[in-house]
Amino acid sequence: MERTPESRADVCVVGAGPAGALVASRLASDGYDVVVLEAGPRFDFEERPRRMEEAIRPAHDGSVWDMGGERDAFSASGEQYYPLNVARVKGVGGSTLHWQGMVMRLHPSDFDGSHDNDDPAWPIDYDDLRPYYADAERAMGVAGDADNPFAPPRDDPYPLPGFPPSYSDSLFAEACESLGISMHGVPNARNSEAYDGRGPCVGYGTCQPVCPSGAKYDASVHVEDAEAEGATVLDRVPVQRLETDADGRVSAAVYATPDGTEHRQEAREFVLAAGGVEIPRLLLLSRSEDDPDGLANSSGLVGRYFMDHLFAGAGGTLDARTRQNHVGFLTSECHQFYDDPRQAVEQVGDDETVVPASDDALSPIKLEFLNYAGPSPVELALSADEWGDTLLGDLREAYGNSIAMGGLVGQPPRKENRVTLDTSTTDDHGNPVPDVQWSWGPRVRRSMGRANDIQHAILDELGVDVSWTAGPEGGGSGPAYHHMGTTRMGTDPETSVVNPQLRTHDVANLSVASSSVFVTAGSMNPTLTIAALALKCADHVGERL
Repeated sequence: MERTPESRADVCVVGAGPAGALVASRLASDGYDVVVLEAGPRFDFEERPRRMEEAIRPAHDGSVWDMGGERDAFSASGEQYYPLNVARVKGVGGSTLHWQGMVMRLHPSDFDGSHDNDDPAWPIDYDDLRPYYADAERAMGVAGDADNPFAPPRDDPYPLPGFPPSYSDSLFAEACESLGISMHGVPNARNSEAYDGRGPCVGYGTCQPVCPSGAKYDASVHVEDAEAEGATVLDRVPVQRLETDADGRVSAAVYATPDGTEHRQEAREFVLAAGGVEIPRLLLLSRSEDDPDGLANSSGLVGRYFMDHLFAGAGGTLDARTRQNHVGFLTSECHQFYDDPRQAVEQVGDDETVVPASDDALSPIKLEFLNYAGPSPVELALSADEWGDTLLGDLREAYGNSIAMGGLVGQPPRKENRVTLDTSTTDDHGNPVPDVQWSWGPRVRRSMGRANDIQHAILDELGVDVSWTAGPEGGGSGPAYHHMGTTRMGTDPETSVVNPQLRTHDVANLSVASSSVFVTAGSMNPTLTIAALALKCADHVGERL
């Protein structure tokens, strides 16, 4: 590929994940000259079956999407170790290449700060993003049903019908009904029927880390759309820094090609869409005599308020077949405890009420009914020492009765949680690597414990022999790898990095399309909100052009 700069560009987009792809597609379709600079490679679709095979082999250790090494080095110096590379992908498509594909809207309470905790309000409300949510659902091809009584208001049906509940979901249903807990469908960015030139899901079950059929949406779809509209997409060109002119505007993105040669891509507008870790890193790397603390950082908040969702779960075995691992994604969940995490759960069998242990603030709680609990038969077979009939007998005994629940709780924005530069370690181009300084905080721990209490009540009602719990004391809990909050949105340049139009306060032609602009984390998977904000950002950039 020729990786020289385009002589004319209206917009330069940094990053070809879901945000960058949607920004590029919308602006290119509006007739603007767009260049996308992506740090990682372009992956061959025909290679996906091989990557799937790698993923299911017990001996496989590492990323099937080629993450790791000097290029992706990082530090994690915080109170809690943050395993950054576990769920990152650098390449065309970004982390949607291996995501699970759940796409929920944030609730109005997430935006207006009306949760029963100290989360601040966003400078936009749900209605500001409502039309963009609908656009994002159509763009991705979201399959869902209108059966969630706790969902925020919407104007139109989902583009595709939802997936039916799995067999293990049906096992949970009776227990949840006994406890007065509502189950409902999960909106998924995967085709329940043919859509947008892609076929329906055929059930490989390896959604994480790879969908071989392409039925699950990934951002390469909109990268290709952008290219069809005339956009130029360069892969393996990590941006080293942004340069500014005498007026303080970005004049060029300086990128390196695989042979180490540096080039300058000039444009009228620049959009950063490289995620909640690499965006603040790039801004900090772009420090200069005029911006000694980094670009767009007059507030000192670039990299601050890093947030993630924490996983809470529990599971075990049931004296019945559960058909574990027949479905590789969620088909049922519960948002009943999202806006009201203190809601009591009546355990009918033993006349006991499950309530929070204290009156202290809690995060919203999203509960999940896991279809992929327990090991797969392939994993058990390939790791066993037995053969033939003995192995078959062991598989019949060991496989098929695992069952589990999961859930997410969000962190409050904490200034001490941040992404900064580790100058003692450098990447393959000699740049300081990102350092993630992360801690949980008491509210997250309380919320995880509350989620575990509800999960145990359901599992006990179902008759599960609980053998593991992932909660506030660790034991398998950890981040959901949803990087949020490092270039937060606001109206005050002293307390935020970007304004409600996603443009940085300090630099007139620099915008950010990413979960890095999130003010709070909520507890919903963030990708649909990322997509909605990206489309909003594109419209504002188009207005300025």
